[in-house]
Amino acid sequence: MAKKKCLAMILAGGQGSRLGALTLNVAKPAVSFGAKYKIIDFALSNCANSGIDTVGILTQYQPLDLNTYVGTGQPWDLDSNDGGVFILPPYMSAEKGEWYKGTANAIYQNINFISRFNPEYVLILSGDHIYKMNYSKMLKKHIENNADCTIATISVPLSEASRFGILSADENGKIIEFAEKPKVPKSNQASMGIYIFNWEVLKEELIKDESNMRSTNDFGKDIIPSMLEKNKSLYIYGFKGYWKDVGTISSLWEANMDLLDENCELDINDPTWPIMARTTASRPQYISSKASVNHSLITEGCEVEGEIKHSILFHNVKVGKNSKIVDSIVMNNVTIGDDVIIYKAVIGDNATIGNHVRINTRGVDTPEYVNTKICSNDLSLIGTDVTIGNNVKIGKHSMITKSIKGGK
Repeated sequence: MAKKKCLAMILAGGQGSRLGALTLNVAKPAVSFGAKYKIIDFALSNCANSGIDTVGILTQYQPLDLNTYVGTGQPWDLDSNDGGVFILPPYMSAEKGEWYKGTANAIYQNINFISRFNPEYVLILSGDHIYKMNYSKMLKKHIENNADCTIATISVPLSEASRFGILSADENGKIIEFAEKPKVPKSNQASMGIYIFNWEVLKEELIKDESNMRSTNDFGKDIIPSMLEKNKSLYIYGFKGYWKDVGTISSLWEANMDLLDENCELDINDPTWPIMARTTASRPQYISSKASVNHSLITEGCEVEGEIKHSILFHNVKVGKNSKIVDSIVMNNVTIGDDVIIYKAVIGDNATIGNHVRINTRGVDTPEYVNTKICSNDLSLIGTDVTIGNNVKIGKHSMITKSIKGGK
């Protein structure tokens, strides 16, 4: 097999438990985003646009929907004969099999896969971030610096730096110190979880890490600190642009709402760097004469007879007469009845909302559904495949995971 200059590995096995009802049956990278995308579309599109044609996707938790969605990689032009997209579940052998124990162990279990392509460099990515990035520019800088590892960083407010892995570098960008979620951060350069390694160096580090019984087998906690201790050549690559970790309902909602901001740095309509997705043929949108749509994204197949304001409607959403949707995300194949009012909510795929339902409206208090661990910032969440019956009222900070029968 032809030697590859750079191969990408996307870590896509996380459960995403902080997304609550949205990830009960799907992996976080397969969660819907931005009216017509999945979260993983951004990493895959970045690879394709950066000229990286060989991508391994490491799956683990609830992988069926993600595997089906990615398929052969054709929508992202990643189905070449000498490369392509490869789904990589945890490794099973005749002797044993085990789940991925950490980010580094996930790559370790796929050493044989990477070695098949004998790359010079390996790009490690997370499959659950929203951003557009030219990895070829990062690789060029990596080569110019003669680095063993390059870590993409983004500037964060110093007051928030304790939530991230923080890197300190000299005037040339060479990393001199790394601290995982430091109480007193010395820098505001936060790791984005995007790494480029020289493959031979990485392979050696992974093998040594796996033999260390005290290791947590994680890049941030183990591999990077170990390389710094050995005086390996590590550099930062400062990224300037939109980047969001959509690991919570609040951050997922914020990232979707950012798309409605005319000044948002993330331009999903940019033809020079398209975000590609697997979409199915669908009928056009239908907006009735009595409907009102303002400052919203409405995707193919939607039927709207009510009022939509500052919201995002995914494929095949139906909104009934006299219904009002405000500051909300309504995912694929959701049916919303007549005289429904929904404020600041996330409605999961295939949900059904009956007539005369109230979600997150003023004066409604339903403590039996409140889950502030998942639903913060006054948001409420209706899970995938959930049915809400007629006349049901649901207050703020609620998470609904099971269907609720309606009243008369």
